[in-house]
Amino acid sequence: MSLFRKKSLSQLLASAADSEKGLKRTLGATNLIALGIGAIIGAGLFVRTAAAAGQAAGPAVTLSFVIAAIGCAFAGLCYAEFASMIPIAGSAYAYSYVTMGELVAWIIGWALIMEYALGAATVSIAWSEYLNKLLGGSIPYEWCHSPFESFTDSSGVLHQGIINAPALIILLALTMLLIKGTQESAMVNAIIVFIKVAIVILFIALGWQFINPANHTPYMIPEGTAAVTDQAGKVIADYSGVFKHGWGGVLGGAAIVFFAFIGFDAVSTAAQEAKNPSRDMPIGILGSLAVCTVLYILFGHVLTGVANWQEFVDPEKGREASVAYAISTYMTGYGWLSTAVTVAILAGFSSVILVMLMGQSRIFYTMSNDGLIPKVFGDLHPKFKTPYKSNWILFVFVGLFAAFVPGHVAGDLTSFGTLFAFVLVSAGVWMMRRTDPHTARPFKTPLVPFVPIMGVIVCSAMIFALDAQTLKVAFGWMLVGLVVYFLYSKKNSKLNQPGHNPGEILPKASDFE
Repeated sequence: MSLFRKKSLSQLLASAADSEKGLKRTLGATNLIALGIGAIIGAGLFVRTAAAAGQAAGPAVTLSFVIAAIGCAFAGLCYAEFASMIPIAGSAYAYSYVTMGELVAWIIGWALIMEYALGAATVSIAWSEYLNKLLGGSIPYEWCHSPFESFTDSSGVLHQGIINAPALIILLALTMLLIKGTQESAMVNAIIVFIKVAIVILFIALGWQFINPANHTPYMIPEGTAAVTDQAGKVIADYSGVFKHGWGGVLGGAAIVFFAFIGFDAVSTAAQEAKNPSRDMPIGILGSLAVCTVLYILFGHVLTGVANWQEFVDPEKGREASVAYAISTYMTGYGWLSTAVTVAILAGFSSVILVMLMGQSRIFYTMSNDGLIPKVFGDLHPKFKTPYKSNWILFVFVGLFAAFVPGHVAGDLTSFGTLFAFVLVSAGVWMMRRTDPHTARPFKTPLVPFVPIMGVIVCSAMIFALDAQTLKVAFGWMLVGLVVYFLYSKKNSKLNQPGHNPGEILPKASDFE
């Protein structure tokens, strides 16, 4: 059979409407917006803002956020149309199956593992680091680092990592929460989102009075700005490149802060658990993106106003310490806010891990129902109606990575998986407008084909901007995926079964008993 055989949209929708046999529909628009914010606002806001300001954009990092948001909006509008008309779990994987066929759907499903599974592992490692920072470094090095990491202290004693226990513990706790139920997970996520958004707003409100207008002049990094070197003479910031000053620097800054927006697409993985997906999915996707964009712009304006952008050139200030540095140095009397920011980052990490684990398990659930991966990934808990076996398998895979592999190994693979999904979803909307123009669309992407084409162009450009090593590893991962497809998935696909109608979704009711 053809590698590009497609699901039937009509039967796909019929299956999605049968809530008795699948995931519970428990999420409203507010829950979905909270899920989106939970996935988007992580450490990216606290880390990428200062890095972009110090390396490329200066105070105009606020404009970088606007440009990055526009790029995300192109993809977000396409996601919103698909999520409203195809309200099933699986996100870009499911959309590609309907529009481009099985092989493309498999490729994107395999790529999304890099976004969600590896992303959850990497963030859990960062969660461990920040917890230790909050506790004043009281967790022994051996028990919060992988066996591949070591360091020699001031006394000359070598410390060798054994296992990253905190990362494993947070993954276990969130996995158990996800198994308990989507509604319960959404409630916990909403509480976490409230905490971290409240602290972000608190920093904006309190920091506004400490803004020094002189720090915003000039607003963009001037051409001819001298390179900055460290004490050893190594260049740590060079502003001679076209994307390192002026409007070019604003665009360069957008490439840096773009990754602080990653996560809104995770909302679409919960489409089959939305109470009114045709109305609530567009609200959840675009609403979370809009809320985070406003917070990002205000945050960037305050941060670069309180401290001068040149102070963030120092790697120690321009990375995770940037906000704490600005508070402790310039916001007299608000030292407690620095601790609150660390709490907000921990909360942000927690909700990001939660939503990523949820998103990956839902993609596995849909791929399993299609026969492309073993049936065990699609088994639902008899009481909670959640893909509990998939959650446990995912915990083992992600947990092994988090406990025993250094966090930097994943690199930008998470970004590759996300951007690849953005490209295919944007292209899919345009293709489906041409092949199925009369299909009901509760939400329609405006300005087609302009918006989808721009989504493809902008996100493709971001992919090619990734470093060569990341692209090589991603290419290798995709080759492994193709091997799995041709050895297992192609022959086990439900569309390959004799007498099976294209698009019919199995399993039967007995599979959920």
